[in-house]
Amino acid sequence: MSNLFDLLEKINQKPGLYIGTASITALRHFLVGYKFARQEMGILPTEAELDFYQEFQPWLQRRLYVRTANSWDKIILIKCIDEKAAFDHFFQLLEEFRDRDKSQDIDPILLDEPFEASERVA
Repeated sequence: MSNLFDLLEKINQKPGLYIGTASITALRHFLVGYKFARQEMGILPTEAELDFYQEFQPWLQRRLYVRTANSWDKIILIKCIDEKAAFDHFFQLLEEFRDRDKSQDIDPILLDEPFEASERVA
């Protein structure tokens, strides 16, 4: 069985075959189902897949300067003219994400403002 990134490359090449149309929303729905199916079958994600599942959304929010509770597909769609443009942009962003310097990843907890000494609760 291929891994997530092999599958994403296949989808990028022939989206109609896998998700019906080149749509960022359809892609995210497919990936949610793919992840669920693998979990149900007891297939553990690879380290690279875990990195994508856990870090892509926070990285994307930092990369596009967006703070929101929306999913990554909606964040990309906000920045694009339509579903097809967002689909294409996802693959550009995915390549950038995979090539990133992981030492620059920031724990979201560390982004919150620290309490001042007077604000601490005993």
